[in-house]
Amino acid sequence: MRHADWGARSPRWAGIRSEETEVCGTAVHYLSAGSGREGPTHLLVHPMAAGASMFLDLIGPLSALGPVVVPDLPGTLFGRTGLPHPRAARAGPNARFLRAFTARLGIEDAVVHGWSMGGLVALLFADAAPDRVARLVLTCPTLPGPLPADEVLFWRLLGGPLLAAVPPLARAALRLTGRRLLDLKLSRYADPGARPAGMAGDVSRLSPDMTALLADELRHARPGGLDAAVTAFASVLSALFVDRSPVHRAIARVGAPTLLLWGDRDGLITRSAIDDLAARRPDWERRIFPGAGHLLPLETPHGYTETVGRWLASPGRLDRRP
Repeated sequence: MRHADWGARSPRWAGIRSEETEVCGTAVHYLSAGSGREGPTHLLVHPMAAGASMFLDLIGPLSALGPVVVPDLPGTLFGRTGLPHPRAARAGPNARFLRAFTARLGIEDAVVHGWSMGGLVALLFADAAPDRVARLVLTCPTLPGPLPADEVLFWRLLGGPLLAAVPPLARAALRLTGRRLLDLKLSRYADPGARPAGMAGDVSRLSPDMTALLADELRHARPGGLDAAVTAFASVLSALFVDRSPVHRAIARVGAPTLLLWGDRDGLITRSAIDDLAARRPDWERRIFPGAGHLLPLETPHGYTETVGRWLASPGRLDRRP
């Protein structure tokens, strides 16, 4: 879905534009707002299989802090960016895509926000292109947490073969059932109290405009786009469980000041994972949002923006909740 001005869809999204550029021969769709405003550019990286439109309720408030740019990552379910090759939906290639995309637009010293799988991609991007990342905001990020010894052994022995065997089977199944699964997820948006599978957030806290848009995106999504979602999901599982050392090294190396955001009702990212990140990087700021879930940027966009604004403005630490 594209609009020259998203105010045509909802007044709350006025001034947000759909734009297009080309990166390495692939047409890339992105959203932008606040062009020409003072402040650093805020580059937003969306969750797995979603799209730039997932950030619409946050873009307006966040643009008060500076220009905002939100690309559709390659081959996503809601996105409008092409898939240059089958592996392009994986986390590593996504990070390389961001390096090429920011070079194409001339973005340097950005505040990079990564949400969910976007947190993994943003971290890898910050590690690979430190000249383009001034600060990093990781929101409910899918990053490795502590594992019991027996799970470590299981993934070490069987993780590789499982990730090699399961994705082809999953893609074959989705070609048969993909539309049915999308319709099932769509039906859950009809219930204001629903919590769509895999989101672990309270949809009733989203704006009506965002809920309606997500339903429309699902209604018009191509079931074939689920193939790329399987590829992305497999790469996340690999980073979380099978081959964790590259991500741990990236966590250790990243030099950009980092803000870690998490909702205490997040059913996907555990408190132990957040505590483990804080232990690995005690210099990272941390803020916990009471009552928020995995949809934190949509559940409280103004609280998110206020927290980021305070962090950008102050050299000191934010108050930490126990």
